[in-house]
Amino acid sequence: MTVIARACTAAVLALAAPLAAAQNYPAKPLRIINPLAAGGNVDIVARGVAEQLSRTLGQQVLVENRPGASALVGTRYVRGQPADGYTFLAIANTFARVPAIVRDPGYDPLKDFTGVTLTCDIPMVLVVNPALPVKNLKEFIALAKKRPGDLTYGSAGTGGTGHVAAEMFSQQAGIRLMHIPYKGNAPATTDLVGGQIMLMFDQVSTSAQYIRAGRLRGLAVTTKKRSPVFPDIPTIDEAGVRGFEDSTFNGLVAPAGTPREMLEKIRGETVKAVAVPALKERFDRIGIPLVASNSLDEFNAHLRRHVEEFAALAKTAGIQAN
Repeated sequence: MTVIARACTAAVLALAAPLAAAQNYPAKPLRIINPLAAGGNVDIVARGVAEQLSRTLGQQVLVENRPGASALVGTRYVRGQPADGYTFLAIANTFARVPAIVRDPGYDPLKDFTGVTLTCDIPMVLVVNPALPVKNLKEFIALAKKRPGDLTYGSAGTGGTGHVAAEMFSQQAGIRLMHIPYKGNAPATTDLVGGQIMLMFDQVSTSAQYIRAGRLRGLAVTTKKRSPVFPDIPTIDEAGVRGFEDSTFNGLVAPAGTPREMLEKIRGETVKAVAVPALKERFDRIGIPLVASNSLDEFNAHLRRHVEEFAALAKTAGIQAN
């Protein structure tokens, strides 16, 4: 065999190897890294989806918690893993937002990762302490305009979903609120119920129990459609702040360079997983609508939009990490 022939054979084999790997994929267990604490929405959604994927892929899909530094520990870990289709990162909105407000996040959400799919899209609800003398969104906005900067709202931390939703809403409604950041959602909710703060933008899934018990009052939800958990609570758009829309999404990303065929395999199986009636109903009951992206490109466009929109909001509103 000539040198040229050997070179051509080697080139063909080199091209064929990734294709064969993709066709036999997955050949071993996969990992989904959750960079946040166990028990939260990101964790329970990832575990629910992983359970279904394990059944259809013929390999175990394991969820591994690596929390710390507002998700930076787990995110940086996955960034450093091989782009071989066996390690994924479970994400929420903060994945797209942290680089705009942290001086050295250690990752670029668009360059270091590639999107796979959404896994859920959770409405938030504007909740107030019942002692606040407002019954609907119109009355709330009117009160906020009478008392600029006086109404206090809590969040799980600067740059978190509740903080960003409140900033977006304030800008569009033409009001000014006072932000009180907490080290997590639970202490903020405790103070809201206790009357130490006046309002929050919280996920429907975590506020539902307090609204049902009459300990909080839900004024409006942040999505364009009403939440099936509280069909009587209007959307912010319906209630007068036209065009407002926000939600807490979860999804899966992989290290940049992961073969597209592998990503498409996981996305396609996730589409099937979130449609399993038992799983879908289980999450619907707690206010977490499971969804999956129609394509890899669709989810990557979704991520890019969140990165760019939040970077602009952070600059305008002066949002900086604590």
